[in-house]
Amino acid sequence: MKDLIIALGSGIGETIDYAKLRYHRIIIMTDADVDGEHIKTLVLTFFYRHMPEIIAKGFLYIAKPPLYRIQSGKEVSYVYTEDEKNDIIKKAKTQAKVQRFKGLGEMDAIQLWDTTMDPKTRILKQVEIAELDEADRMFTMLMGEEVAPRKKFIQTHAQSANLDI
Repeated sequence: MKDLIIALGSGIGETIDYAKLRYHRIIIMTDADVDGEHIKTLVLTFFYRHMPEIIAKGFLYIAKPPLYRIQSGKEVSYVYTEDEKNDIIKKAKTQAKVQRFKGLGEMDAIQLWDTTMDPKTRILKQVEIAELDEADRMFTMLMGEEVAPRKKFIQTHAQSANLDI
């Protein structure tokens, strides 16, 4: 995180100066698996707690890498959800070859550019805080020191969890 803070140029804590921020588009790019989601949550928590103006000014984005590369004949598709994968396989005119990306490191440079880095084709989601009080409550519960509220939340929502196992 120290390298990130230095690269951004605005400092942190009592010395933060957003006028010195070097970038107005900061993109979080993590693997499309459960570990990547956890890392993304930690990075979002960092920005939310220590550099909230970056979010408030609309400078923070999340890149969405694909889960699969599907090739049917000469046609290649990159897909982002299980449902999308199943639809493409059903519609394929020939046997579909499916490649699951466990992480960004499994893509070659061209695939990474085409799917996640190229401004013409990438999917970016701007991070927004529509309801600041609710976001603060959720971050505190999920990332805070008190275990009981987090445990209750996990037990309540475990059945609807979307796990990549």
